[in-house]
Amino acid sequence: MAKSEKTRASRRAYISTNNLVIPGFETPFDQTLDPNNRWFIFANGIPWDKLVSIYDSQLGKSNFGTTPINGRIAIGALIIKYMNDLSDRDVVTQLQENIYMQYFVGLSSFCREPLFDPSLMVEFRNRLGFDQLNEINELVVKYWIDNNKEVVKDEDTDGKAEQANGVAEADVKEEDTNGQAPEGEEVEKKGRLIMDATVAPQDISYPTDLNLLSEAREILETLLDTVYGESTDQHKPRTYRKRARKEYLSVAQNRNPSKKLIRKAIKKQLQYVSRNIKLVNKYLDKLGVAGVLTAHQHNYFLRINTLYEQQKEMHDEKKHSIDHRIVSIHQPHVRPIVRGKRNARVEFGSKLQVSLINGFSFLDHLAWDAYNEGQYLQKSVEQYKLRTNYYPEEVLADQIYCTRSNRAYLKSKGIKLKAKPLGRPSKALSNHVSPGERNPIEGKFGQAKTAYGLGRIKARLANTSASWIAGIIIVLNLVKLAGLSAYCLILTFIKNVTSNKENGNGFNQVFLQNVVA
Repeated sequence: MAKSEKTRASRRAYISTNNLVIPGFETPFDQTLDPNNRWFIFANGIPWDKLVSIYDSQLGKSNFGTTPINGRIAIGALIIKYMNDLSDRDVVTQLQENIYMQYFVGLSSFCREPLFDPSLMVEFRNRLGFDQLNEINELVVKYWIDNNKEVVKDEDTDGKAEQANGVAEADVKEEDTNGQAPEGEEVEKKGRLIMDATVAPQDISYPTDLNLLSEAREILETLLDTVYGESTDQHKPRTYRKRARKEYLSVAQNRNPSKKLIRKAIKKQLQYVSRNIKLVNKYLDKLGVAGVLTAHQHNYFLRINTLYEQQKEMHDEKKHSIDHRIVSIHQPHVRPIVRGKRNARVEFGSKLQVSLINGFSFLDHLAWDAYNEGQYLQKSVEQYKLRTNYYPEEVLADQIYCTRSNRAYLKSKGIKLKAKPLGRPSKALSNHVSPGERNPIEGKFGQAKTAYGLGRIKARLANTSASWIAGIIIVLNLVKLAGLSAYCLILTFIKNVTSNKENGNGFNQVFLQNVVA
């Protein structure tokens, strides 16, 4: 990796704020934009026409209302949000202040006014869902590869040479069992497929049974106040809300409560929740649901009923797990996913499988329930063929992917699986994965979670959370393409120098011509 240039401190003299006024402030807007700026590179490396057509296809056709927001502005605003991990309000502010971002979203001149209201960002995420953003990701990568075939060809040639050297050193017996296609079948194979799964945690508080029941009880109390206000009863039923709150805090604020104390507190909260559910159902039987509770309140009431049944079953049977367990009343789609990591044994969010092809990331599968990622290996290999028109030469994956059915499938396709073979270990370990071979996809996960917000998804709905994750995958590829674009310029420059040397032109003259250009 190239070392970053050292930033020098400013040598300008201090100017008093009393002498610095807006009319006398010098602006660079009369100059041209810097072509090396990242937003300039992103803008020229995206097929905007195809992307805008995808956005326009999600809009309803109507002759009423105002003109919809430009599709390039909507897509560009989402990319800016995920690139800088900004809130919706900050996206609008950055677009209002940054001239390069305005160029990125397609404006022809600088605009001082906000381009849209921050609340429209929710609509952008709804219109560009998981499938649409995945399609955009495929188009962006394909567009860049088609326009930079020479660079891709050079990278493929280097990778192929390295793979050829590895195969030459491998044991013949292991080649027959891992990488050779069956006789009579010719399958074109090229490249390397790396796959892995991770979890994108949601922005929720850590769920505990006691906290969930206390929150459900408080919501039921507000619902009970609503239905009582619509009734003609003169006496309000007792809910013991002050006593229930006091009993909850006595355990929740305890630094080290015992298991017996927690179980006793959960039992009390279950009784309060059960009492409130019966009271709300009693009023709803008299008044009816329509006109009493809003759709939002009714959905909360149904979630709390399911939560109570789950918690009651776990408490009675003395267990701590149940199918489709609700861990957030406000986001009932979130599920606990056991990962077994040292810093987080259980994570709460969606589980996604990502494929890495020549440094580009592709989101193959996303689900809210825990699943065995090994069952999606064959799907990822077939998607690799759809993207590149050939099968991978080798697949690198965790041990969980290396089931007997997957090994048989890869063997039938003539694809080499770099993993621990079945049976007793042998001395020839050429098909094993070295410690650093799978680092690229782990690095992608770390980059996405640390820099672009994959470690804390702040969307509340299931569809907007999925589009949030798909947008982060697009940003990973845009950052990769920006780095390769600089490599393309250097490669083109070297080729021009070499060709001019062969034609008799001097190196200095060619260098000056490229610098001036």
